[in-house]
Amino acid sequence: MKSVAVYAHSTRAGALFVCMALALGACSPLQPHPRAPVYDFGPGPVVSSPSNRMAPLPSLVLAEVEANAALDSTAVLYRLAYSDAQQLRPYAQARWSMAPALLLRQRLREHLGQRRAVLNAAQGMVVPPAALSLHLELDEFSQLFDSADRSSGLVRLRATVGQAANGMERLVAQRSFVVQRPASSADAAGGVRALTSAADAVIEEIAAWLEQVEKAQGAK
Repeated sequence: MKSVAVYAHSTRAGALFVCMALALGACSPLQPHPRAPVYDFGPGPVVSSPSNRMAPLPSLVLAEVEANAALDSTAVLYRLAYSDAQQLRPYAQARWSMAPALLLRQRLREHLGQRRAVLNAAQGMVVPPAALSLHLELDEFSQLFDSADRSSGLVRLRATVGQAANGMERLVAQRSFVVQRPASSADAAGGVRALTSAADAVIEEIAAWLEQVEKAQGAK
């Protein structure tokens, strides 16, 4: 009987030890945390574009897109216009794959490159003497909430076109662009879709404006 009692006691002690180990393991700081979703603007064109019958446009030097310090990260940002519009807030569980300025430049280069050669000043390539350069300054790239369940993607930037002259760059044209697109849901995923749509729209506007600037230059 004594051996049976000892066996039962050891069995209960072993079971208790296993339960404690499982409980401690569940609370351990070494447990992996769910990874925050990482977003970009999508894959872009997935097949080669057919030959464009329109005349190719002049070469363009595309500078790096500048952004203010608040946008110099991969955080997906939002504002509560109905509460405190002056405060930019990051989503805790959402990230861009790159800083918005880099994503915007990549998308812009893809779009402009469909009809022209897009050059990078840092590549060391010989730039045609009359080539224009495009500079962008990104001021706002956030999801703006008008109410708790209604928001939009807001993109605001300034575009400057310059041209090399006598070892310097002269100002040719400058314009500000502001585009908003509604979000389909009041969360990070909805904000990302709205910001992607707004970015594509502002790129279309920049491309159209750039052609107008080039035509005006050619008429001089």
